[in-house]
Amino acid sequence: MAAVRVSTVVLDARDAHELARFYRRLLGYVVRSEEPEWVLIGPPAGVEGVALALQGEPEYVPPTWPSRDPGEQQMMLHLDIEVDDLDAETARAVAEGARAAEYQPQDDVRVLFDPAGHPFCLWTEVREGQ
Repeated sequence: MAAVRVSTVVLDARDAHELARFYRRLLGYVVRSEEPEWVLIGPPAGVEGVALALQGEPEYVPPTWPSRDPGEQQMMLHLDIEVDDLDAETARAVAEGARAAEYQPQDDVRVLFDPAGHPFCLWTEVREGQ
């Protein structure tokens, strides 16, 4: 079987460049390619990780999370971002433009929304004895 792997996650937004700037700051990513309505960002050379493509979509509607009413735009995916210090990285994400969700389902996860309204999670591994 040929090697198959997920290389890129694409997120729609009204302003692809604004969202790319947010994720570049948050993740330390670099721009790999750029067009008027498309930005591809990813880890710096020599660093493994999944790239993100941000695609401009004038009719983009942010999802509702947690979902409440039928007919609302539902979350279709979210990013899980592992961090070493949950509180510090949550504060940094908020300082970069994210906002915390009112509902936080777990102690070792923080649900936030990026500037376009996509939910994403910062999480830390809970080791035995902690």
